[in-house]
Amino acid sequence: MEPFRIAERRWVPTAMSVPMGMGTGMGGVDMDLDGERTAAAMHGAGVQLDRTDHGAGHVSHAAAPSAWRRLIEGARVELVPMRSLDAAIDDLAPRSTISMTCSPAASIERTLDECERLVALGHRAVPHLAARMVRDDDHLRAIHERLVELDLREIFVVAGDADPPGCFFDALEFLEAFLRLDDATARRQVDHVGFTSYPDTHPLITDAELHEALHRKQQLILGSGRSAHVSTQMCFSTERVRTWARRERTAGLTVPIHLGVPGVIDASKLLSTGLRLGVGPSLRYLRKNRSSVGRLVARRSFEPDVVLEPLAAELDELGIDGLHLFTFNQVAATEEWRRRRLAATS
Repeated sequence: MEPFRIAERRWVPTAMSVPMGMGTGMGGVDMDLDGERTAAAMHGAGVQLDRTDHGAGHVSHAAAPSAWRRLIEGARVELVPMRSLDAAIDDLAPRSTISMTCSPAASIERTLDECERLVALGHRAVPHLAARMVRDDDHLRAIHERLVELDLREIFVVAGDADPPGCFFDALEFLEAFLRLDDATARRQVDHVGFTSYPDTHPLITDAELHEALHRKQQLILGSGRSAHVSTQMCFSTERVRTWARRERTAGLTVPIHLGVPGVIDASKLLSTGLRLGVGPSLRYLRKNRSSVGRLVARRSFEPDVVLEPLAAELDELGIDGLHLFTFNQVAATEEWRRRRLAATS
């Protein structure tokens, strides 16, 4: 496989040769347990734990210092509209780029309200729009009007977990309707659309269906004259990321990839936030995410280096142009990690 280089926010093959070379999930358990007790509870729920110690690790910045620094500097910080949000916002670095989630426990309106607050504080806010939470055409128009009011030029589209769904079953249906609406207005509002990908598979969707949806979304967005990127689900296995990226690039994926990884997070605290994030009953969620959640609790805490270090020399080749940090509102530790890593590359 040939490496990729960036050109006008798309990735195109280059003739340079490079060495060959390296999943995901979110965890949700409504328990306040230490690592061992959490692991035992998960084992009892049928979750197989991977006890491999990957080591804390420090990224080999010498491998690709410019690409690594660009990734850390431009990282998007994901925030969740829950009680800890105020403290998380206080801990943000100035002029951060924030990916504001859309929880089924809240509403799309809450997400947009928080984006308004972030913009007023000097940050760049990108709202998640959950397709299944849109009730009807009037609701879709109201969402679009709010984007115009706030002058938000970028959105991140997810299917969402609302059950039963509103008028859209999945992200692709929503995108078709939203872009049609946006293009029918006097001035197009949204210039850039992010969407999801699943290197570590999806519990309810086949790999073939995920592959088809990925490329149909790319075709739809780029065909409308907008730019785009694809952001991966939360990743723990660099081997799966590497394999997935090579396969999809070969199949024609050209948009930049943003690698989704947890920020600096205590593993048991991450698991204990599950129900408050609206992921549903804990056992049901664990059954859907067994392998990735198991890899998380194998460590008492997590730093992004675990995923990034093995990929540091291949960021340009794979077309990984961004970092999406799942902080679960534990922003202070993640920002400290970013400062340390940037200092190490200066």
